[in-house]
Amino acid sequence: MGQVSAQKEQDPNRNMAVYDMDDALSTARSQHISNRSQQSVNPTAQADSRYSRPIEAAQESGLPIIDIASYLDPSSTPDARRTTAQAINAACTNYGFFYLTGHGIAISKFDEIIDLARRFFALPLQEKNKIKRFDAGGTEGGDSARGYQGLGENVTQGLQDMQEAIDFYAPWPGVVEHGDGGPGTRKTLQGPNLWPSEPHELRSAYEEYIESVTEVGRALTRAMGAALELGSAEGGEAEDEDEDVFVRHCGESFWVMRMINYPPLAAAKPSETAGVVDKGSEDDLNQFSCGAHTDYGCVTLLLTDPTPGALQVQLKDGSWLAADPIPGAFVVNIGDMIERWTNGIWKSTMHRVIHRGDGGVKGVEGGGRVSVPFFFEPNFDAMVKPLESCVGRSGRPRMHEGSTYGEHLLTKVFSNFYYSKRTDW
Repeated sequence: MGQVSAQKEQDPNRNMAVYDMDDALSTARSQHISNRSQQSVNPTAQADSRYSRPIEAAQESGLPIIDIASYLDPSSTPDARRTTAQAINAACTNYGFFYLTGHGIAISKFDEIIDLARRFFALPLQEKNKIKRFDAGGTEGGDSARGYQGLGENVTQGLQDMQEAIDFYAPWPGVVEHGDGGPGTRKTLQGPNLWPSEPHELRSAYEEYIESVTEVGRALTRAMGAALELGSAEGGEAEDEDEDVFVRHCGESFWVMRMINYPPLAAAKPSETAGVVDKGSEDDLNQFSCGAHTDYGCVTLLLTDPTPGALQVQLKDGSWLAADPIPGAFVVNIGDMIERWTNGIWKSTMHRVIHRGDGGVKGVEGGGRVSVPFFFEPNFDAMVKPLESCVGRSGRPRMHEGSTYGEHLLTKVFSNFYYSKRTDW
């Protein structure tokens, strides 16, 4: 923690609660020793016993770990890429969730991103509301999407989500038009990102991070196309269904990034604290940090602080698995657009967040869980419909006739997306 100590000397007025959290994060990371970080990397259905009993394996050792390095290194061998692709196929078929390593982003950058988020959320509400999200068409200049949302503004399945957040989006790809309120107002999604003035270094650090994680998203979607064995992409056209189909449809990704703080909920009952949540406790849950949902887009790359037990993934038997963070790894899940493209061969998995503040990061003293999910999405105008090869392989009728991703996203926004249908972390 030498770097943190130096920061203390340079900025003695900085909120001491942030320092305490930094120290706690370091302690939690050093103490986080579990079967999750000791399991084999790139397990495949052909070579790893976990897929003969996937639910039990997840309950015992957590979600599978995928190393994506072979798809970021141009000198990687075909065999290395084939193993990675097969591991992705097994993970997506059985879980829809996995850990991602080998992405090339330094842990120090992860720490910086989380620390900057925590410093923002420690600011007074008046300061945070300077970049408040407003509905499109109003005199405030909001676009219904970008900006800060306070505690309780988000609702899932009729219950308030106990979180505060800033939402950022890729720049609007088309012509910017006046909103319904005339000049000075904006249409949905067409506004600029609202960056906080404090911490002053947040914007530059986050924009650099966005560039890096976008490259990881491109590599991951390329590997996913290979995982589906869609065939060589040499000479492929825009609408060809080859292994680069996802890469082409995400080449100008209309990404979304959220910066989220989850204050701790009320103390848990004993049945809710284990790695696998007791099904019998479900009726007792009446408050969520973020209610159960699937993600609406392509793939999510989640960066989070070391808080254990908060993110929970639903396994195929209906039980909930705590997807505890592994230092230096993303938690990745596939979204509804991938499920549609694969005609349900890979399913978008239900997940939720329940942060009780009872595990490892000063939670018992009121500490919030901070996460920064990056949603690597299709192009705004990308047509998303089931791939013919996946329709045949699934043995099911087409699950959707197809629509552009932008149409799908706007439907979410127009149907009170921010207040009744949250599909994020």
